[in-house]
Amino acid sequence: MYNVFIDGREGTTGLQICERLEKRADINLIVLPESKRKDPSARRECLNSADISFLCLPDAAARESVSLITSPSARVIDASTAHRVSDGWVYGFPEIARGRREEIASASRVANPGCHATGFISLVAPLVKGGIVGADYPLTAHSVTGYSGGGKKMIAEYESESRDVSLDSPRQYALSLSHKHIPEMVKECGLAHAPIFNPIVADFYCGMCVTVPLYKSLLLKKVGTDDMIEYFAEYYASHKFIKVAKKEDVPAYLPANGLSGTNMLEIYVCGNDEMILLCSVFDNLGKGASGAAVQNMNIMLGLDEGYSLA
Repeated sequence: MYNVFIDGREGTTGLQICERLEKRADINLIVLPESKRKDPSARRECLNSADISFLCLPDAAARESVSLITSPSARVIDASTAHRVSDGWVYGFPEIARGRREEIASASRVANPGCHATGFISLVAPLVKGGIVGADYPLTAHSVTGYSGGGKKMIAEYESESRDVSLDSPRQYALSLSHKHIPEMVKECGLAHAPIFNPIVADFYCGMCVTVPLYKSLLLKKVGTDDMIEYFAEYYASHKFIKVAKKEDVPAYLPANGLSGTNMLEIYVCGNDEMILLCSVFDNLGKGASGAAVQNMNIMLGLDEGYSLA
């Protein structure tokens, strides 16, 4: 039996992790009374007595939680942005690099990837590592997400009976071209500079589609869509939760919510003679958040990484 503490279980990610773990016979969830959930001494006791703690908190609160840990055996999976590019933390994307799964398994500090970052990195990191895309390529990424990614406040806005008519339309945000996920995109992909990143929130609960367009003439290797499909299929061949669609399976319309409720991520390679369009579809609450966190926990505990995940 493993003792697990979710610090911030009232938020969207925390609730999802809790729902996934409550059904498991091998997990004992440490629960703080409502009156003590912000009490530092009570949180300190939970963080130090747990085998693994999930931090589902704002960045400042996540840093505070880490500072409360004194036990050398206490391990942490941080779902916030606070430690994703920090030294001493393992970036929790087990499929993205050879040996990463082993690093996660032995780590005491694991940073869970951001949802938009998961989609972008799944497409770009393999191409940079394979010498297909240069570190200085002028990358652009578009990402359509369900409104659950905005947390409780945004969910309430979208589900209100008196909601504003503007929520009927997809809405672009981060218009300053700065976004909290960009640093991890740059670091994990080994980029020389930040991509132009265009996130869009739309009127559906969960799901995400990240797209990265490429000019073939700017690639370091001469490859077409068939070559790219083959490359991605080989790169992710041994990984349970990432699949690469065959050319004949690319639909005319690619929905962002096609994998909602799962921990799967599917890659599509499209395009024409001059350009390639890479698409990554997954659940922003699954592989983009709570599902990835539970997958990392399973790896850290030496269990089947797919245990309790669909």
